[in-house]
Amino acid sequence: MNNQPTRRTAASRPRLPWTAATTLIAMALAPCAHASLFSGDTLDAVADGAAWVVLFIAPLAGIGIFLLIHILPEKIAERKQHPQLDAIKTLCLLSLVFGGMLWPLAWLWAYTRPVLHKMAYGTDKVPAHEGSALHIVGDAEKES
Repeated sequence: MNNQPTRRTAASRPRLPWTAATTLIAMALAPCAHASLFSGDTLDAVADGAAWVVLFIAPLAGIGIFLLIHILPEKIAERKQHPQLDAIKTLCLLSLVFGGMLWPLAWLWAYTRPVLHKMAYGTDKVPAHEGSALHIVGDAEKES
């Protein structure tokens, strides 16, 4: 009684004589590989253009897109005439300082309905001229 596992032998595959010949013909007919589509001065110009895009244009576009996305909560609050618009704007600015960690909170706050404000003032919307501190300065100039 032999308890050792039996070892399977690999089945030999038939080697066709024409595979070597086909490989040699395919290698002879293959085109030469080139590192770039361009050569000479054109390659230098393309590389310079790519460097400008990667080093200057892409970071500036990325920062611009980041800032546009970052002010979305305050734009939403302005459109919905949210009574805590100034606080949402402040939270967006603080979120820039804290690496965007507060941005989801500002986003949620802009979409919430101010229930306590409605209980206190009878409405959950503030007219546009009362929503910002900058309009107070304009109102003071009109009175004088």
